[in-house]
Amino acid sequence: MFDFYSFWHAHAPIISILIPAFTGFILVLLGNPGSGSLKQDWRQPWRRGISLSSAILGLITAVSYLSIANTGQITVYQLSEWSAPFGIVLVLDRLSAFMLVLTYILAVPVIWYASDNWDTRGRYFHTMLHFLLMGITGAFLTGDLFNLFVFFEILLLASYVLLLHGQGRPRFQLGVHYVTINLLASALFLIGLGMIYGSVGSLNMADVGRLVPLLDGDQHKLAIAGGMLLFVVFGIKAAMLPVGFWLPKTYAVASTPVAAIFTIMTKVGIYAILRVNGTVFDDAMAQSIFKNCLLVIGLVTSLYGVIGAIGAERLRRFVGFMVLSSIGTLLIALAMFNTQAWAAALYYVVHSTLIAASFYLFCGWMTSQRGAFKDHLKVAPKIKQEKAAAFTYFIIALMMAGLPPFSGFLGKVFILQATAETPYQGWIIAVILIVSLLSIIALTRVGFILFWRATPPEEDLKETAYAEYQALPEVAPKRNDTAIYVLLGALMTYVVFASPIQTYTVATAQQIQNHALYNQTILKNDAQGRPISVQPYDPSYLPETKYGGEVEDHNALLIPDIISKPTLQGGHISEYKQRQIAEQILEAPTIPNTTQLKPMEDH
Repeated sequence: MFDFYSFWHAHAPIISILIPAFTGFILVLLGNPGSGSLKQDWRQPWRRGISLSSAILGLITAVSYLSIANTGQITVYQLSEWSAPFGIVLVLDRLSAFMLVLTYILAVPVIWYASDNWDTRGRYFHTMLHFLLMGITGAFLTGDLFNLFVFFEILLLASYVLLLHGQGRPRFQLGVHYVTINLLASALFLIGLGMIYGSVGSLNMADVGRLVPLLDGDQHKLAIAGGMLLFVVFGIKAAMLPVGFWLPKTYAVASTPVAAIFTIMTKVGIYAILRVNGTVFDDAMAQSIFKNCLLVIGLVTSLYGVIGAIGAERLRRFVGFMVLSSIGTLLIALAMFNTQAWAAALYYVVHSTLIAASFYLFCGWMTSQRGAFKDHLKVAPKIKQEKAAAFTYFIIALMMAGLPPFSGFLGKVFILQATAETPYQGWIIAVILIVSLLSIIALTRVGFILFWRATPPEEDLKETAYAEYQALPEVAPKRNDTAIYVLLGALMTYVVFASPIQTYTVATAQQIQNHALYNQTILKNDAQGRPISVQPYDPSYLPETKYGGEVEDHNALLIPDIISKPTLQGGHISEYKQRQIAEQILEAPTIPNTTQLKPMEDH
């Protein structure tokens, strides 16, 4: 057992990525017949069992990571045993652990609900869902900008398939729009990374954050421009205005469990904005541009979302607009750029994710019981489960509008308290209060249409409407209402433990602002205590390998500091290189600055 725990801790946090990755591969190997025969396929119970077990294991892993991060420890996992910035690293801190737990708290009930019926309406549902989780967890854990792009692409590729799950012309049409928008965002992402790498010479987040303020002239401006380009990309993912118009329609056509799980994807964009633009590009020029733009965008997005919700004609689009409004609220909190505001944003991100997922699941309930009216916001006959559905909607509405004593109320209170340290306090308070009032109006309008103004069902046996009404299900789809209750119960528990959670989020906000801690933990130092890095960047420098011939390398003495001892003693380092390392270490005092990579001799 001791060896198991040692292994578990030694390989944290990559296990959290490998769990959904291996699950996806196993599910692919199980095969998948056409969607029409999935219900009769003997392997379907195995798919469901493997999928749900993996999600539960992922949740347990995330909670264990949260306990590690709660000590204040930052865990760095070096892939291929090369240290940053020369190798790729995964970083487990308070923020990434917090987001991992949120991801799996949502994923477990959604997978359990989808395993009853929805997973038979298209091929490879569980496979794609776990590849989606792989991309999300990887995005939360990576400490490298390029690998953030890689994990974004993994989760997006899976989301393309999931969006089309269940088929249908509307899903295909909006699926094309969704793919096009994200392909454009991916292209911009690569361009931004190229600009950053060309000016900084590194893509490790800690290293880039350390080097950007030290750049001069055009290099500094190019790096800042690359960072702002990434901000646009993350804004597309988060669905902020003016690049977030796609969300209400796109999520409206997704199947019920897919729409519910997609609510975490916008938070990946929010996370990236906080992690990259909020902490990596943390110099005067970048923050001046970032904060001013972000506050205006947040205010406009929040107002636009709730106004769109008031005018929505379908329940699913209504939820999409409310999601937009909550994204605006989160951006406002991030734009205030103080510890209390960021802590409030982290508290609110859990509420906004779970309540939106609950609402999308509720849309599935209403669609199943309203017959031809589906989720259209038109007066229809009373549904058969009117009391249970009305009460559930009432709780969801109270939570989403931010009324006491629920989590939405506490989240907004925390944000309002943080405005004391910002010069735009009046604007922020006014917009948040106006949005809350308009949210109440919008939710009241929907409640009136769905329940208060609902007409009595047809009682004439001769009318077609009577037969149609009797054919509707007596209860919600199996597991639908239960999944909603689980998520709402989680939110109520979230309120009960608001004090320790707020303590954790405050500590998280303080930690991610401590750049020196990340530099000390992630980057290696030379004998003089200076970070071993690639600045100034020299494009002519080509490090020697065992296959590169005997070329003199003035930086050989740095190799023992950036790779592990087993790798150093292995067959990847040539005998000639080993002699160079030994000779240069002996001569180290005569080398003026070992932190600057020197060009190799031209042979």
